[in-house]
Amino acid sequence: MKIVKEYIMNFFNGFCMALADSVPGVSGGTIAFLLGFYDKFIDSLDDLFRGKLEDKKKALIFLIKIGIGWVAGFAASATILSNLFSTKIYLMSSLFIGFIIAAIPLIIKQEIDSFKGHLKNLIFTLIGIILVVTITLLNGNTNLNINLGDANLFTYIYIFFAASVAITAMVLPGISGSTLLLVFGLYIPIMGAIKSLLTLDFSVLPVLIVFGFGVLFGIIFFVKLIRYLLTNYRSAVCYTIIGMMLGSLYSIVMGPTTLDEPLKMLTFETFDILFFAIGIIIIGALEIIRVKLNKADV
Repeated sequence: MKIVKEYIMNFFNGFCMALADSVPGVSGGTIAFLLGFYDKFIDSLDDLFRGKLEDKKKALIFLIKIGIGWVAGFAASATILSNLFSTKIYLMSSLFIGFIIAAIPLIIKQEIDSFKGHLKNLIFTLIGIILVVTITLLNGNTNLNINLGDANLFTYIYIFFAASVAITAMVLPGISGSTLLLVFGLYIPIMGAIKSLLTLDFSVLPVLIVFGFGVLFGIIFFVKLIRYLLTNYRSAVCYTIIGMMLGSLYSIVMGPTTLDEPLKMLTFETFDILFFAIGIIIIGALEIIRVKLNKADV
């Protein structure tokens, strides 16, 4: 029974991470942090490439369990959430603001030892805010959209580079890899390519393979750094994460301006209080699940 529960929970964790990773403004790393498996996730990614044989085996098993849920969640996002973001952007934006507002105090509670007595690290919160807001402003100013139909060698190199950078953001709590893909002009094309592949259109496969290798490259070279910082500078990292989460509120507010047919930014008139409340409730439910599972494992 315990094994079945573990498989279900890992699938659920991966599924929730994918839903967050696939939309601009929200990070799968935030969900991992909130659900209490972020350190294990980062350690497993690093051990898979650098650990001893036994560590590699454990890491691979864990990541496969998470990965199955992640693939299912990303497939759902490519087919459902992408449409919702095009047609119900203000409702979805309100929902994700609820997510972040509810998640911040929960993360502070979980990492209270990292925050208490370390107020000097508030400067890292400011740095986190500036980082995400700057990325969002770059997205608004570049307004790129790469045409994958005319892909050439330069396009493939560009996709590889963008994927390696974006995956770093996807595993960092507070900053969205999807937002970075928007900055690079690849979010809509890549999501469209994934959706096409799900309908058995294999013409997009070369682009997605290059994208996948870029993701792998990013994991190999950047996750080690994240693990080192969490081990040696955890307080500064936690303050930075809160800053990036606060900054991502601005990203979400500006989200409607990044659509194919840009809409006005989220305002008090277009903000939906019901979906905001639903976002808070969902995060609260995830926290209750996390606490109950931790108690069950004791």
